[in-house]
Amino acid sequence: QVQLVESGGGSVQSGGSLRLSCSAFGYTYSVYCMGWFRQVPGKEREVVARVYSINGRIYYANFAKGRFTISQDNAKNTLYLQMNSLKLEDTATYYCAAGRDCSREQGIIFWGQGTHVTVSS
Repeated sequence: QVQLVESGGGSVQSGGSLRLSCSAFGYTYSVYCMGWFRQVPGKEREVVARVYSINGRIYYANFAKGRFTISQDNAKNTLYLQMNSLKLEDTATYYCAAGRDCSREQGIIFWGQGTHVTVSS
């Protein structure tokens, strides 16, 4: 079992930055990847970025490329998402996730509780 606890959400003005953190507790060796998803009410949850522990590869959604950076501190079992140049459309609830295939919801085994990000003009 893996427990994921996010922090770092909040309100920021357009163009600003936020860093999300996700602390993982439990037997993390059961998952192959960790990532961040986001969801806006009324829309499907979408992947933001993901990293695979098996080979270290990192993937970003097109909207995140050049603005967001995913990283992890293995010693602290913590995943981060640095978000820069935030836009109004980045407003969403962001979820930390861990599983076997972090490119889609169906591949996720464990979810965090979510942390909300609001970007205002």
